[in-house]
Amino acid sequence: MELVTADDVRAAATRLQGHVVRTPLTAAPDGADLLLKPESLQPTGAFKLRGATNAVALLNPVQREHGVVTHSSGNHGLALAHAAARQGVSCTVVVPEGAPEIKVDRIRALGARVVTVPPAERLAAATDLRDRELLALVPPFDDPRVIAGQGTVGLEILEQSPEVTTIVVPVGGGGLASGVATAAWTVHPHRVRVVGVEPELAADAAESLRKGRLVTWDPELTYRTMADGVRTCLSERTFAHLAARLDEIVTVTEDEIARSVAALAHGARLVAEPSGALAAAAVLAGKVDTVPGRPQATVAVVSGGNVDPHLFGRLVARTWPAPGNGPGQARS
Repeated sequence: MELVTADDVRAAATRLQGHVVRTPLTAAPDGADLLLKPESLQPTGAFKLRGATNAVALLNPVQREHGVVTHSSGNHGLALAHAAARQGVSCTVVVPEGAPEIKVDRIRALGARVVTVPPAERLAAATDLRDRELLALVPPFDDPRVIAGQGTVGLEILEQSPEVTTIVVPVGGGGLASGVATAAWTVHPHRVRVVGVEPELAADAAESLRKGRLVTWDPELTYRTMADGVRTCLSERTFAHLAARLDEIVTVTEDEIARSVAALAHGARLVAEPSGALAAAAVLAGKVDTVPGRPQATVAVVSGGNVDPHLFGRLVARTWPAPGNGPGQARS
């Protein structure tokens, strides 16, 4: 399988100009030794807009006429609906039962058709619509156009923080991690490491990389985590990218995810959904080494902020015990 290259990522960056926000690097909470890349500031509230916009930009005239379809728990569907609407293309989004209503409502508000199916049937439903209605399928992560678009997150980080040595990203389907690792691997080989983060309750990527083969977890397992955006599993394509280019993968507990959501809200003034708080959670829990006194050396991607307001309110209102010396500090 041919992997995405840095040239693919650079080409995507050119196509995205004027369509996505070049998000800044901001300070982390509680003086932790890292910077944050808040993709939650994108117009659709998540990094997914990058890959979706790149994919729509590369449609041929026939595909534009018929429209696009995807399957998504919310953020990719929202991103594709936004990108398609801006470029005059019709859009259908297949969403799993139980997807956050806040995301589904926003997808509909952008004019997209929403089709709801059981979680295990969403790919089959999207494929059926592709075949019956001649729609162009734009997967959430299993697509080189999408991976290249997501890789622009890494490209920006490399430009914004020349001293960066570690980039931390969440891993669900693996599109973001594949793209960021591609940018780091091919732009600055061996200088910048990329660390992926998964919930312990949806750690299929960690198991796959440990065993050296693709392992898929059933939805009954992955749906245990509150981080709904990463309940999906790797594809053969994203596994190939991560196996070749990801330096490390770590897992975090539900409690660590919850603490991160609250810490980002109180300490960094950022609204993050649980999936979006994964990378920061790993660093704040001391699971990723940082460089004391050099926050610019470590960047954690806050991948999205489309959180259910009731869940967000509960997490932010909780009283957390004072952290020890580990969060955000280097381990010796």
